[in-house]
Amino acid sequence: MDASLWVPDDPSVPRLETAASDCRGCELWQLATQVVFSAGPVRAALMVVGEQPGDHEDLEGEPFVGPAGRLLDEALTQAGTSREEVYLTNAVKHFRFEERGKRRIHRKPDVRHISACHPWLEAELDAVTPDVVVALGATAGRAVLGRPVRIGAERGLLQEAGSRQVVVTTHPSAVIRLRGRDGYDAGLAALVADLRVAVAALS
Repeated sequence: MDASLWVPDDPSVPRLETAASDCRGCELWQLATQVVFSAGPVRAALMVVGEQPGDHEDLEGEPFVGPAGRLLDEALTQAGTSREEVYLTNAVKHFRFEERGKRRIHRKPDVRHISACHPWLEAELDAVTPDVVVALGATAGRAVLGRPVRIGAERGLLQEAGSRQVVVTTHPSAVIRLRGRDGYDAGLAALVADLRVAVAALS
């Protein structure tokens, strides 16, 4: 099953967000606190697509409000834009996790979750009509481009996907994992450089 049964006809972003709370296109809704849909202007030239909500996002109901979101904000500013100008969403709208004691540990979505949730992303693309889409990580890249993505080989390249241009880069959470290690500064700089490619393409 996929989400197409729950996606409203002729949708706007507010209608999509309201309808998404009823989605039963896969099993992830059963354990997640809530659906986490999107943030940002409903008409935006730049859309940023992540993998899925994390623990902070699941609890607060907003995308990119945890540590990865704060790093993304920093990278967007360095790249010449800001969170307020960008439409933020995820390929998968519910948090997938496993419980370890009192902690909820992130689990990567399966391809079936990406496929089940894809009608929401397609509807968002149609509603927001971005000129450029940034895919953060391999899961988002697969959701946006419809095929497996190799971050190392494709990051920072401006690619055509229908009427839109797409830039694939690493997810900020991958950069966060480098904190305290030699590769952190280089990882952040590479993320900023990829985002600059997307921002430059807007003009």
